[in-house]
Amino acid sequence: MKRTTLPVRLALLAATAFAAVPAHAQSLGYENVDGGDVAASGGSTGMRTTVRPYIEAVQNVLWELAPGDDVLTYSSLAAGVDVALRGRRTEGAISVRYERRISQSDRVADGDTLSGLARVRYDVIPRTLSVEAGALATRTNIGLGGASAINALATNDAVSQIYSLYAGPALSTHVGDVALSASYLVGYNRLEQDNVLQGTAGQPLNDIFDDSFVQSGQISAGIAPGTVLPVGVTASGSYFQEDISNLDQRVRDVRGGVQVSYPVTQSLAVIGAIGYEDVEISSRDAVRDGNGVAVVGSDGRFVTDTSQPRQIAYETSGLTWDAGVMWRPSRRTALSAFVGRRYDSTTYYGSFSYVPDARSQLTIAAFDNVSGFGGQVTRALRDLPTDFEVTRNPFNGQIGGCANGSQSGGCVNNALSSVASAVFRARGINGTYSRQIGRLTAGIGAGYIRRSFIAREDSVLGAANGVLDESYYVNAGLNGPIDRRSSFSVSAYSAWFEPGTTGAGNTTALGANAAYFRNLTDRLAASAAVGIDSFNQTLLEDQVIASALLGLRYTF
Repeated sequence: MKRTTLPVRLALLAATAFAAVPAHAQSLGYENVDGGDVAASGGSTGMRTTVRPYIEAVQNVLWELAPGDDVLTYSSLAAGVDVALRGRRTEGAISVRYERRISQSDRVADGDTLSGLARVRYDVIPRTLSVEAGALATRTNIGLGGASAINALATNDAVSQIYSLYAGPALSTHVGDVALSASYLVGYNRLEQDNVLQGTAGQPLNDIFDDSFVQSGQISAGIAPGTVLPVGVTASGSYFQEDISNLDQRVRDVRGGVQVSYPVTQSLAVIGAIGYEDVEISSRDAVRDGNGVAVVGSDGRFVTDTSQPRQIAYETSGLTWDAGVMWRPSRRTALSAFVGRRYDSTTYYGSFSYVPDARSQLTIAAFDNVSGFGGQVTRALRDLPTDFEVTRNPFNGQIGGCANGSQSGGCVNNALSSVASAVFRARGINGTYSRQIGRLTAGIGAGYIRRSFIAREDSVLGAANGVLDESYYVNAGLNGPIDRRSSFSVSAYSAWFEPGTTGAGNTTALGANAAYFRNLTDRLAASAAVGIDSFNQTLLEDQVIASALLGLRYTF
């Protein structure tokens, strides 16, 4: 096999191997640095803000143990801020970081990245009207079939940046015995490519997502069991639309229905629902040259033929049904499980949350929906807790894929595991668990997603129609203080990716790392970390890579 350079192999292997894994995700121990807090009173709102800005310098070393013995080094400078919002009307967390990578050899390219995670909710009218917003920025490598690797080791310019943000209001109130609720959000998602993937004869290896606008809304009105009727009755409607720039694709999902709940006991209810759905996926084809070959633009994506009308790729309409149970034996435990018929086929979905005390929480959610890449990211971002604890990769400072709060947790790994532009039906499950063990914090995140891509067979995306991608991820970590001035963090992960693209090959990734943090002064902290990563891909040689770093952070 022809030998490639270490940076190229790192980018290619990480892109396919980490298809859904929060690589090296862990809580950094800098929270032990005292000082730097800025508290501001919000007057009548009771808002309190804690702000921790910082600067950081890191020296990195990567050593290839197999199949070769290449060694490369690079430095990075970073500036960031962590914000926590706690108040009677406001809750949220914001973590933003800018990093500049500085080359120390021709094998490592200079570069800069912006990473961050934010979730904020503000109660305009307590317990009635609220406004929430969220944002995500992360770096990724892209591989065969659109496989995406968040937090992958990046030593060259084969890096892309993902941005996602959304905002919208939510209303919850009563009119007599009738409970009313409504919500609306608008979101925007964008992928910026630094390196265009091209196949043979100038054709793209796959059409990579560019950007999309997402709209989602719902409204419902219902009565509780035992008020007007012995059963609860709720009428609801929902609307979802994503407009994707690639080939002008559009996903529109409109639903309405009536749900009846029968309380078997005080904690258990049986649910039945009947409704109507109208789902449509449409797009335009690419511009064709004189030989009928699709034209590719300078950005490596197909050029949309706007002169032709939009064509239907998928549509279904008609009656739907759902049946299930809701179990809530206490304020700390909640379960919902449903089976039904949607998208002209059987569907399963539900959730389980368990918060036995203030020191632990478990969250599991199963989903089934239709969207593009942007819609999936927006949904995942909105499901994250507003009081999350930030987790960042010690080797590049990137946001980890999972976030845990006091009452729930969530992951965006499944949503980010493929950046192919085609619309798909996504079915999968995510789970997170965290626990305080004395002064230590332990956590685990796991998930699975299956994408079934949808496209017109006579369009340029026709080859993607019916293709199935599957990915899995598991990661675990433990962190906590060693003494008054030092702390540690260890984590391990495993990931599997099975692409639906012919000839791409399966990938398995395994790895572990450990970090040590020491407060030199009240504001200055030192860090050291080591890690090892193993990549096994069907089409390439096995890789084993060791990593190490030394860093300093000053918190203002």
